[in-house]
Amino acid sequence: MDIKSLSLDELKTEIGKLGEKPYRAKQLYEWMHVKLARSYDEMTNLPKSLREKLAENYEYTSLKEVTVQTSKLDGTRKFLFELPDGNFVESVWMQYHHGNSVCISSQVGCRMGCRFCASTLDGLERNLTPSEMLEQIYAISRSTGERVSNVVVMGTGEPLDNYDNLLRFIQMVTDENGLNISQRNVTVSTCGIVENMKRLADERLQITLALSLHGSTQAKRQELMPIAGKYEIDEVIDACRYYFDRTGRRVTFEYSLVGGVNDTDEDAENLCSLVGGLNCHVNLIPVNPIRERDYVESERRNVLNFQHKLEKRHINATVRREMGRDIDGACGQLRRRHAKSGQLEICPGD
Repeated sequence: MDIKSLSLDELKTEIGKLGEKPYRAKQLYEWMHVKLARSYDEMTNLPKSLREKLAENYEYTSLKEVTVQTSKLDGTRKFLFELPDGNFVESVWMQYHHGNSVCISSQVGCRMGCRFCASTLDGLERNLTPSEMLEQIYAISRSTGERVSNVVVMGTGEPLDNYDNLLRFIQMVTDENGLNISQRNVTVSTCGIVENMKRLADERLQITLALSLHGSTQAKRQELMPIAGKYEIDEVIDACRYYFDRTGRRVTFEYSLVGGVNDTDEDAENLCSLVGGLNCHVNLIPVNPIRERDYVESERRNVLNFQHKLEKRHINATVRREMGRDIDGACGQLRRRHAKSGQLEICPGD
């Protein structure tokens, strides 16, 4: 059993099965989720006999830091971690005026197939467990010595394709007995799995939902994102509207600007018509080019023109500040580069 994925109540039950007193569960939970212990051996106020029983009966997830790239431009750090089974994931630590933000992965690889993304080039290997998602934050906190105040589930993988593990992760990272990060400081990105967007809305959490839109029409979106073949764009926008109605939380639309593909005046007008009237924020992202695709980022003047057209229609729009551009900034680039150099094996999924 994966002990670091258990809630405090579940941990109390397991501790009881070992014949230990209930307060030991609280101590153990604190070691894992507040003190960020790497192993049972660090839990010095637990009896040695209990630590031995825990080691015999429960898996303890701890990630191995393989490499770290630090941006000379803004101090952003990109981490490559090895999972207990030998797979690898990426995470990013970013410093902002409002606090430290960590972008984590939710899967090993991805099966969504977005044309401009390096994460999906080798398919999906497997889902990450709640503990593996938490441990990305814990490992970065240990490495930097800094508290994390914002969490973005926007790295490798489609979070809503790993729904149950994602939900437990959110509950644990915001638990007052753990890191106690505010739900309002957690953002979850999705390509648009409509049924799970609605499930998440019904949880009535106070997290931010970010939809990877990237196209202003069904045809444009389908050109860039294969998932658009399953869900019509109007269906996805309706799910965003449902999310706001159920939670009261403004939806963010992620729109990667690809030069000559989705950055024209017509695209801007279509986007205004699509999301106008929604309580939303549009995050414009100059696409981060990857070697395996021939997409290029929009020219700066086109980006600013696109933003201006949205704002003229009273749609809140910002251009994302580019972080870590000099350190394999796009999702999946670092992991893939290690694979191509022979230092890391990637097993293609479905």
